[in-house]
Amino acid sequence: MTKMGITMVDDNGATNLAEADHHLPPLVRALKASAERKTVPFHFPGHKRGQAAPTPLAELIGINPFLHDVTELPDLDRFFSPKGPLLEAKKLAAQLFGAKETWFLVGGTSCGVQAAIMATCSPGDTIILPRNAHVSATTGVIFSGAVPKYIVPQYNSEWDIAAGVTPSQVKAAIRESRASGRKVAAVFVTSPTYNGICSNLSEISKVCHSQGIPLIVDEAHGAHFKFHPQMPKPALDQGADVSIQSTHKVLCSFSQTSMLHISGEMIDRERLHKCLHALQSTSPSWLFLASLDAARHQLSTDAAAFDHAVNLANVAKILIRKIPGISVLDLSAFPDFSNMDPLRVTIGVWQLGLSGFQANEILDNDLGIIPELVSTKSVTLAFSQGTTGEHVQRLVSGLKHLSWTFSVVNCETTVAGKAGPYDDPVMSLNPREAFFASKMKMSFKDCSGEVCGEFICHTRQEFQFLYLVK
Repeated sequence: MTKMGITMVDDNGATNLAEADHHLPPLVRALKASAERKTVPFHFPGHKRGQAAPTPLAELIGINPFLHDVTELPDLDRFFSPKGPLLEAKKLAAQLFGAKETWFLVGGTSCGVQAAIMATCSPGDTIILPRNAHVSATTGVIFSGAVPKYIVPQYNSEWDIAAGVTPSQVKAAIRESRASGRKVAAVFVTSPTYNGICSNLSEISKVCHSQGIPLIVDEAHGAHFKFHPQMPKPALDQGADVSIQSTHKVLCSFSQTSMLHISGEMIDRERLHKCLHALQSTSPSWLFLASLDAARHQLSTDAAAFDHAVNLANVAKILIRKIPGISVLDLSAFPDFSNMDPLRVTIGVWQLGLSGFQANEILDNDLGIIPELVSTKSVTLAFSQGTTGEHVQRLVSGLKHLSWTFSVVNCETTVAGKAGPYDDPVMSLNPREAFFASKMKMSFKDCSGEVCGEFICHTRQEFQFLYLVK
């Protein structure tokens, strides 16, 4: 059935498109049908389905991506008010991931995190979040006008790695905030962390809900958790009200694409929708959206999708642990945590007298092995459905090369040095005040005691200057 040129969804969520393409995911099917109509494109984008595709890019990726790079055509759907194949795709995704409703994101998990914070927090409200939250959480705080109450995450100095937060830390933060007369509008938790450490979301959600507070989980690195028995339980299954997942990280959609899932009744869906509308492009890539639908379809049609990846990661960890001078991160480093992503493998190299940055340069430049994350004492590897046995063989051979090349030294004298504990600095200005304040440029060595006016994080380069609040 059609109305105003849009294919409508019936009560069962099925579309009435060509039977021959019924096996295709809804958005892939719609893009294919649109391209086959052979229309005259007096609409955006300017390359007109590849007629004017830039030659260097067309030679690199072919002409087909341009053929399907279109705008919100009548035979497709509307991004912010879907009634056809996009609505069907969203419903199928919500069903697969166990959500009450799912949104497709073309601004990455970052825009989903920002929208979730803006949808739950008003100016002056308190949001509880860890110090090692993603920068999108801080910008979400800036956009919303909320005031952060920080939790210092658990930390292991041998690895120089932070984990998540515990239920008791969340409970204490709520109690302290309310004792000072502040309204706690939301609790924000990152789980899993970049290194795969998972917080106890079941208990944290109980703490939050007992106080009438919604729980937002940055699950960017855990979109795959629902699809293998060795994985930790996903956030929604543990009581989270909002989960934002980077479908592009371990699953197989295009880079920049994510999903936001909600559960329960604590989130104002209309307000969340308006926040997403404000933060996302009004000209989304339908190739990006179709890739989300295709990634969902891939999982729904292959119950053993992650068997091979989990097996390869387990074998890799066994082999790497046998290499002298190299360590593999496990939960013994974080006794307060009981779950870890089996597909995230963090390798410590400090016993070889190397920093993670030095090890990364050798692995990348000399051996063609590219880690996902580099830190002061380690490199982190991301396994997925696309990981092969050959990848693991080259990885193990490369790490043996490191071990053979560099002598094992005492960890007290490695170039990485001894890492100190995370501190809990007193907040002089909330992030919004600091962001909009006038700034001055000052040498890094002269700025002790000043209020920083920009974000600081680990980097491969040394800081020369910082912008500080006047």
